This record gives sequence, C-alpha cells and structure tokens, in this order.
Amino acid sequence: MAQNNDIIEKNLSAVPASVRKSFLVRAFGSEDYAEKAASLRRETLKKPVIYVGAGTCGMAAGAGKTLEAAREYLKANKIDADIVEVGCIGYCAAEPLLDVQLPGRARVSFQSATGDVTAKLLDSVFKDEAPLKDNVLGQFEDGGKKWPKLPMFNEHPFFRKQMRFVLKNCGIVDPLSIEEYISRGGYGAFLNVIHTMTPAQVCDGVIASGLRGRGGGGFPTGKKWSVALAQQSDQKYIVCNADEGDPGAFMDRAVIEGDAHRVLEGIAVGAYAIGASKAYVYIRAEYPLAVKNLKRAIDQAKSYGLLGENIYGSGFDLDVIVKMGAGAFVCGEETALLNSIEGRRGMPKPRPPYPAVKGLFGKPTVINNVETFANIPEILTRGFDAFAAIGTKGSKGTKVFALSGKVNRTGLVEIPMGTTLREIVFDIGGGIEHGLAFKAVQIGGPSGGCISQANIDIEVDYESLKTVGAIMGSGGLVVMDEKTCMVDVAKYFMEFIKKESCGKCIPCREGTMRMLSILKTITRSRKGESAKDTLSRFQGVMELENLAQVIKETSLCGLGQTAPNPVLSTLRWFRDEYEAHIFDRKCPAGACTEMLEFSIDQNKCKGCTMCAKGCPTQAIVGKPKLPHYIVAEKCISCGNCRTVCKFKAVTAA
Repeated sequence: MAQNNDIIEKNLSAVPASVRKSFLVRAFGSEDYAEKAASLRRETLKKPVIYVGAGTCGMAAGAGKTLEAAREYLKANKIDADIVEVGCIGYCAAEPLLDVQLPGRARVSFQSATGDVTAKLLDSVFKDEAPLKDNVLGQFEDGGKKWPKLPMFNEHPFFRKQMRFVLKNCGIVDPLSIEEYISRGGYGAFLNVIHTMTPAQVCDGVIASGLRGRGGGGFPTGKKWSVALAQQSDQKYIVCNADEGDPGAFMDRAVIEGDAHRVLEGIAVGAYAIGASKAYVYIRAEYPLAVKNLKRAIDQAKSYGLLGENIYGSGFDLDVIVKMGAGAFVCGEETALLNSIEGRRGMPKPRPPYPAVKGLFGKPTVINNVETFANIPEILTRGFDAFAAIGTKGSKGTKVFALSGKVNRTGLVEIPMGTTLREIVFDIGGGIEHGLAFKAVQIGGPSGGCISQANIDIEVDYESLKTVGAIMGSGGLVVMDEKTCMVDVAKYFMEFIKKESCGKCIPCREGTMRMLSILKTITRSRKGESAKDTLSRFQGVMELENLAQVIKETSLCGLGQTAPNPVLSTLRWFRDEYEAHIFDRKCPAGACTEMLEFSIDQNKCKGCTMCAKGCPTQAIVGKPKLPHYIVAEKCISCGNCRTVCKFKAVTAA
C-alpha cells in the first residue's frame, strides 16, 4: 500500500497545493486519500471480489459463460461479493481467467475457468479455503495473507522474464474506473507536467529517455515532438494510431480494452509537449470493446477536469476525438491515416513535408501508436534516466509482442529490449507445440521478415533485427514449426499485401501482384503444365529478387517499400526450400498440397469407400470392402481423401 501511495505523492509533489487538493478531493472525496486509495486498489476489502478476464480474447474463449456462472453461484449461495470485469492480462492460452480475492487473503488466479467449472473453482475458495490447484495460475503478492503451497503469479514461466510497463494494469484493474487508475498514480504525472514543466522540457526529457516509436519505424519520439513544437501554427494536432492491421497482432486492442486511461494520459502529455489542443484516436471499428472503453475513459477524464478548457488552471486546453476506421491496412501508414481522418480515401502522400510540419488539415501533427503513448506515464513516473537505463544502447525500455503461432503459451509478452528471441519463444512461450522442432519466427507482420533457427539467439532491438533482414514492426511475432513451408508463408503475406495495397503507385500495385503470381507458380504442381508454362515459370523465378528490390526502392510509402521483406528474408534463410519447390517440384514440409502426390496403402485400406465419395474429380476407384487406388492423372491433390480416411491409409509425398 505504501509503495502505491508513494507514486501518488511523487507524481503530485510539485503540483500547486490548490490543484493537488482539488484533484485528490475529486478522486477520493478527501485530501486525506490513503485509506480510500488502498480500498480502490483492493488492498483492503470489506467483501470478496471476483475478477473475470472479459477482454475480447477472454470473451472469445468463453468468459461470458464464466461471468454468468459466477453470478449464479453468488446468488445460489447467498454470497455478497463484487464481480469486476477486467481486461486481458496477456496469457491468452490460459483463457478464460478467473481471479478470486477474499478479505485478508491474497488474490488467486485460475486458468481455463470455463463456465462448467466456475462453481467448482469458487467452491474451492469460498467453502474449503483451499483453491483447486489443478487450475491455479498463481497468487498475487499484494492483498493479504498468502495461500499455503500455491505458486506466486509472477513466478509463472510466462510472466517471470517479463517487465510490464505498458501492460502494467491490464487484467489487474477495472478499466472502466478512473478512480482506480488514479489510486495507482494515474494522471498525477500529467498534472505535474502541465504545472511544472515547459513543453520543451518534456520533449527534451523524452529524447533523453530514448523512447522510440513502437509502431514500426522506431523514430525517436522526443525528436518528432520537438519538430512539431518548433512549428509556428494557430492549431496543432496529435494523433494516436490504433489501427493495427498486421495478422496476429492485437497489442493495441488489448491495451485500450484493459487500460485506456494510461493511453489517454500519454496522449495528453504529448499534446501539451507539442502545443496541440486537439487529439484524435484513429481506431478500427472492428474493435467494439476497445472503442467503448476508450469513449468511457474520455468521458470520465472530462468529468474529472482532465480534458477540456484550462485544465486545472494550467491554461492548457485539450479535446480528444475518437475516429473509427474501416480496417484498411494501408491506413496504418501515417499520411494515409491522416487522409482518412479528413474524410478522404486512405492513400499515402509523398514526403516531405512530414506530418510534424504539415499534417492533418495542413497543420503540424504528431502521430504515435498506442504503445508509444502508453509508455509515457511510466517514463514520467520512473524518471527519464531510469527508463533509459533499461534495454540496449539504441533501443530503450520494453517492447510488447503478440506471441502466436506454433508455440505452447500464446499471448501478449512485454520484455525489456535486448531479450533474445530464444528466451521469448522457449522460456516465456514454453517452446513449440507437440514437441516439434522450431523453424522460424515471423516478426514485424507482413512488412517484416522471418528469422531462422541460426539467428534465434539474436537480441530484440531495432538495429539487431535489421542485420538479419527483419524489422521490429508493431510487435507481431508468429512462431513456426518444422511442418511450416516458408515459401507458402511468403505467399500468404504477399497475398495479404496485394489485397491491402491502395493501388496509388505502380511498383506496389503491380509489383506485389506479379510477385504473388510467381510464388503461386512455384508452389504449383506440373500437372497440366505446358512447355510454355514451364518457361514462364522459370523466367518468373529468375526475376523474383530483382523485382523485390525494384518494389522496395520505388514504392511511395512504407507499405510498398517493405512489401517484399517476407520473400527476401525467406529467400535469404530458406533458399533450399525454394530450390526444392522449383527444381524438384516437392514441398519439404508437405504443406503445399498442390505439389503432393497422394496414394493409398493397400494393406491399410478397408474399402469403406469414404475417400471415393469425397473425391471431387472421381480420381479414386475400387470396390466396396476391397482396397482402392488413386488415378494420378485425375487427382488434383485437394487432400479430401486423407482427411476423411479413418484408417490412415492415404499417404502423401
């Protein structure tokens, strides 16, 4: 409790006494806030509290039924307890999550708490006071007396090596309570900044912290702010880019769902630093819960005087507007995003001038992503130098990754810069599913690159990743196993990029289409192929790398300039797989079904006829109860026969 109160004291220490009093009275009902703040943090309880991870991932895993079951349990057992819907704590593989905290006892977290086991889990706490160990994820440090023989939450392998700044409150606090956010030091740093620091001092401090944009480019945040501050204009804007569109990336969504006030505070500090009086949050409409929580946070901040005119007598005005996008990947590029806010088609503009000089509605504009803004309150609370002490020489602080793919423990991971990929995949992620071998990591989304086993010990920072043909990106991290075909991976990302290209510039519009066409011919079988088709195929293969370089060098925006990265990185580290596809017409991983040749093991086939009935080209012949066989000339390698065979008699090579 004292540590949390110290944060409140530190953040408000230099704030004028009248402002401090007004703020504390509004938040806690009194200037003597210690007891109320501790209650809001649930360090002291008068009745039990049940927490349910009700973020999008939790609800998808069945948290809705968990909530319903918890309410029914309390009603049936006549227990007076609070139910709090929290955001995602990050461990998506363990969803749905259910935490229980009794007065005087530590908060204990249960994993896989589906609706059908909720009553049993609650019984184990409320009746026996011995939490059901099979589902226990761990118990928290704060809150009271520890449960005997239960592991600590922070010692779980998924969390042990994490350093949570951005995700600090996610899954812990009620995201709809501004009072709880304030009780943990929230908005104190913002009030301190607007009353004790000049905008230039804020910019200089962020430069000293070493914070770089977490949206992909990695440009120093403080320098961008300084450029905008130096511009003379009657109006400036600050924009939060929450339009994450990378496949497998869900960091921004989870942060806004679970801790919208942290993002809002970072935006407010950034607006003050550049002299902006209006902010936009550009967020995709496909994130309804994030949009709802964000709008609620904005309304609460307004009611507490933290947004609006002359904020706490500082002379600083700020209005925050939520702008929903239609989910176009290209709108993640900042100039396309600005076009969309202005009501125009989301298409990139040539630069310079850069948005910090001439951006939204022709005025100086700073665009940062959700994670960048979410770091700001922690930087101000810890101190600029303290933040700069974390990470590597050129990459400071932490980075959030969405860990997904063929890994045992999927979810949101926040690690200090300099952590190796091996630590992320094997120590935090628990290694590869089903005991298969690790093959590669796709980092940075469609614009990123693949990192092979040979480079798995590389440190995660902006410069190191570039040496192996990858980029940090916004934080998508997809793990692949030995059954993954890297040519197929390149084809998947090229298909995505081709569809998402805005079509404005020829290199991206036509070049990505041509690259995809070449990749399709590489993964196609020779059935029905003429001599002309074969020649065309080899011509395409010969021009693939050259075409990629042309697209990189001549495309208008970052999407086109990085579009060939998945192809170039897989060519660099997995050239043998390309050669097997091109020369041997074989997919070593067995993932490219068009290249597979199916056959039926005569000793295993029972003549059940299921394969013949499911064959779309009638390529399987045979009599009932007798072994069947496949007519190779008719087979299109769809794989239906292997799927429906109960006796595993169908093989492919």
